[in-house]
Amino acid sequence: MEQPPGFTKCDANGNAFVCKLNKALYGLKQAPRAWFAKLSTYLHTLGFYASKANPCLFINKTEDHITYLLVYVDDLVITGSNEGLLQGFIQQMSTAFSLKDLGELSFFLGIEFHRSSNGIHLTQKKYIHNFLSKTQMVEAHAYASPMAANVKLFANDSKLFSDPKMYRSIVGSLQYLCYTRPDIAFTVNKLSQFLHEPTIKQWECVKRLLRDLNGTSCHGLLIKPVQEFSIQTYSDSD
Repeated sequence: MEQPPGFTKCDANGNAFVCKLNKALYGLKQAPRAWFAKLSTYLHTLGFYASKANPCLFINKTEDHITYLLVYVDDLVITGSNEGLLQGFIQQMSTAFSLKDLGELSFFLGIEFHRSSNGIHLTQKKYIHNFLSKTQMVEAHAYASPMAANVKLFANDSKLFSDPKMYRSIVGSLQYLCYTRPDIAFTVNKLSQFLHEPTIKQWECVKRLLRDLNGTSCHGLLIKPVQEFSIQTYSDSD
């Protein structure tokens, strides 16, 4: 620790002053910035570089192996192509920081990870259950689709909904759900256009989407290894 500019480090007799620590690192307002700066500086010395798409994702790539490290506050998710290198990296990190290895990833930021012989299945079942409980729709009957095909939503299509705060909270939560449920992205995007003054008809569409999620809460994304990498795209006529 160094004294701030303007303070003398020694008295007239040459005796050095010391700093008395009043607050730990986590008590400082700039703690997140200081922690991330310290961590990123250390990772750079190990050959990692930050992704241009996400500054919290660090990558170490060589000719034979690749290692990914994702940072969220003080939680780290580490994966790579070589198990031995990963264990060595974790041990090296433990010499600089106080670490606790929680083993294989099972839950992170509301996303659940289930491993099987087919790959890794990403779901948000618990996350869905939370806002179903919030809207008292845990026992609601399930629908087979997130939105009716012939419904048309527009401003002032019915009376204003009595609890717009609830509407904004649920639709905002549904936006995060789209990470593992891209099948509801169109419906959520449509409902997000009416956050300012939601109507009863629009809230009914939210409830229909919740009914669909109640019956498909275990659905998600399956990530599996493949021998050949190819990109497939789909589009409609326009």
